[in-house]
Amino acid sequence: MKASNNLFPIFLKLEKLRLVMVGGGLIGLEKLEAVLANSPNTKITLVATSISDDIKAISVNHPNITLVEKPYHSDDLNGADVVIAAVNDKELATVIAADAKLKSILINAADKPELCDFYLGSIVKKGNLKIAISTNGKSPTVAKRVKEVFNEVIPAEMDELLNNMAAIRNKLKGDFANKVTQLNEVTKTLVATQEAAETLVAKTIIQTTDQPEHKQWQQIVKWCLLAFFFMIVGHTFFSYVPFSDILVGAKKIPDYIDTKSFLLMMLCGFIAQMADGSLGMGYGTISTTFLLAIGVNPAIVSSRVHSARVFSSGVSGYSHHRFGNINKKLFKALVIPGIIGAVTGAVLAVIAKEYAIYVKIPLSVYTIYLGYYIIQKAYKKKNAQDKVTSAGWLASAGGFMDAFAGGGWGALVTSTLVSKRKNTRYVIGSVCLAEFFVVFASATTFFVLLKHIPLLDVAGLIIGGVIAAPIAARLVGKLPVKTMLIAVGVLVIATSSNTLVRAVINVLHLK
Repeated sequence: MKASNNLFPIFLKLEKLRLVMVGGGLIGLEKLEAVLANSPNTKITLVATSISDDIKAISVNHPNITLVEKPYHSDDLNGADVVIAAVNDKELATVIAADAKLKSILINAADKPELCDFYLGSIVKKGNLKIAISTNGKSPTVAKRVKEVFNEVIPAEMDELLNNMAAIRNKLKGDFANKVTQLNEVTKTLVATQEAAETLVAKTIIQTTDQPEHKQWQQIVKWCLLAFFFMIVGHTFFSYVPFSDILVGAKKIPDYIDTKSFLLMMLCGFIAQMADGSLGMGYGTISTTFLLAIGVNPAIVSSRVHSARVFSSGVSGYSHHRFGNINKKLFKALVIPGIIGAVTGAVLAVIAKEYAIYVKIPLSVYTIYLGYYIIQKAYKKKNAQDKVTSAGWLASAGGFMDAFAGGGWGALVTSTLVSKRKNTRYVIGSVCLAEFFVVFASATTFFVLLKHIPLLDVAGLIIGGVIAAPIAARLVGKLPVKTMLIAVGVLVIATSSNTLVRAVINVLHLK
C-alpha cells in the first residue's frame, strides 16, 4: 500500500490562544520568529534556564511576550492552549510532551516528530494569501524549496487581486450556484498562468535529482574550462619548452617557480574565492589588492586575475548549480549581457587602460552606498520584493567594469540584486554561475589581444580558488539570510572603500 500524508491541515487563530514555548536558544529564536511572522499578537510565555540576547531584543518590541528565565516545571503549562518545546534536549522534550498530554494540550517538539501532535510547516505568505507546505516530515529541504518556488511564482500583486475579488463577491447577486458561475468567469484568466507555474515547480524538483537536464550547465562549464585550460597550457608549453632540448627545458621549469610567492598566491586565491563563492563578490578586489601589494604591474593585473578566475569561478559555478543555488531565469537574464559587457571592457582595457582608474571612483561610491543599504535591509522587516527590471543592463555594466577596471562584477551585480530583496542564496549562486561565462569571455579576449598569459604566475591563485570554490558554494545554503545580508554589506563597504582610496591616490598621483 502506497504511503500517504494523513496530516489534517488547519489554520489556527493563534492570537486568540495562549502559547507556551520552552527554550531560549537558537531553536527557540527560530520558532519564536516563525510564530511572530504569522501571528504577531499571539500571547507567548517563553520559559528557559537561559534566554538569548536576540530573544530579549525581540521581546522589547512585543509586549505580548513574557519571558521567564528559570528551569522548566510542569506548572508552566497551566492555562496553555498550545506548547512548543524548542529545546535541543530529547529527555527534556520527552518530559514536556508527557506533561502536555496529561493536561490535554497540543505540543510541537522541535526535530522530534514522534513527540509532536502537529508540525510547523514551510509557509508562503503573500498578503492575505497563505500556503502551508508539509512533506509529512520526510524532507524539510524539499518543503523549503517548494516554498521558494511559490514565492517566485506568486506575484506581489496577489493581495490586490484578493481584495478585488472580495469586492466583486460582495456585489454579486443571486443564489449560491449563480455566484459560483460568475466567479468562475471572472477568475478563468488565472488558469493561463498554471502551465508556467507547473513548469517552474517541475524544474525546481528536477534540481534536487540527478537527471541529465540538471547536468546541462555543469557540462557546459566543464568543457569551457577544459578548452581554456588547454589553450593556456598549450601556449605556455610552446613558450617555455624548447623542442631542441625537451629534457633541458623540463629541468628549467622549476626555475620559474618561487615557492614562497606560489604559497602566498594560493592563500590569496583561497581567501578571495571563499569570499566570492559564499558572498557573491570580492575575488577581483582581494586578488587585485594582493597582486598590486607584491609589485605586479597594474597594467597586467586585470588579465592575470581574470585568467585565474576562469578556473575558480568555473568550479564555483559548477558547485552552486550542483547544490541547487541557481535561479535559471535570473542567470539567463545576466549571462549574455554580462559577456557582451566583459568583451567590450577587455578590449578597452587593452586599448585605453590608462583611463580605467577614473571609472573606479564613481563605482566605489555607488557600491559603498549599496553596502550600507544592504545592512539596513538585514534589520528591517521583509516586505514585498522590489522588481529588477533592468538585470541585463546591470550585467552589462558589471561585466564591463569587471574587465575594464579590474573588478566590480560581484560588487555591482550581487549587491544591487540583494538590495532589491531578491533571495540572497539564489542571487549569489546565479551571479557566480554567470560570472564564469563573463570571466571566460574577458580572459579569452585578453589572451587573444595580449598573446601571452603567464600561467605559472597565477597557478597559486588558481589552485587556492579551486580548493575554496565547492566549500564556499556549500556554505551559501547553510548561512542564515540575515547573516548573509550583513556579511555581504560589510564586504561591499570594505572592498569598495579600499578600491576608492586606491583610485583617489592614483588619480592624485597622475596629476
